[in-house]
Amino acid sequence: MNTREKFSVGLLCLGFILALLPLSASRSFTARPTKLLSEIVDNKSYFTVDQVARFVVSEDDSVRIIDLRSPEEFKTMNIPGSVNIPYKEFLDSDPGNYLNNKNIKNIFYSNGDIYSNYALVISKGLKYNNVYVMKGGLNEWFSTIMNSSFSGDRISARENAIFEIRTKAKKLFTEINSLPDSLKLKFIESKQLEAKKLDGGCE
Repeated sequence: MNTREKFSVGLLCLGFILALLPLSASRSFTARPTKLLSEIVDNKSYFTVDQVARFVVSEDDSVRIIDLRSPEEFKTMNIPGSVNIPYKEFLDSDPGNYLNNKNIKNIFYSNGDIYSNYALVISKGLKYNNVYVMKGGLNEWFSTIMNSSFSGDRISARENAIFEIRTKAKKLFTEINSLPDSLKLKFIESKQLEAKKLDGGCE
């Protein structure tokens, strides 16, 4: 996506969200629109699926991956280590409940980019700067990570490192999402508990 396209998408997202977001005294945009727009079209607000795969494989505890899809979709499949905060719940609640720890990078994802970008605009508009989007969402995750393969006689050291991370992330994804529903539910609940503890919430 070139700069002009990003700018247009950003403007559309910003206008749409400002029109629909139920703002109150405690939930009103404080960021200046021009600054907000420049932030959401900046590549620094986005992580590639390869970068997210690296976080997953290394179990980086400075990163929280937030799945904005419905609980049903999340239960069917999710990125290992992610927590489920459905987009509607994200809209209806105070994002500070999830985003107030400045030492944590919060990475939004959905099936594509729409809801993730909306969540990014809302969060940045409320002056949470520790928010990012996984570019392409689960669609890109499947295309790049789950369908990765190697063919050929030679591979550079860099390509090999990327391929190894993709292979490990693919294996983790498959293992977690192949669990029986009862075990998967326990795993998901343990992740939600960890998220609460991370934010200083109650058990």
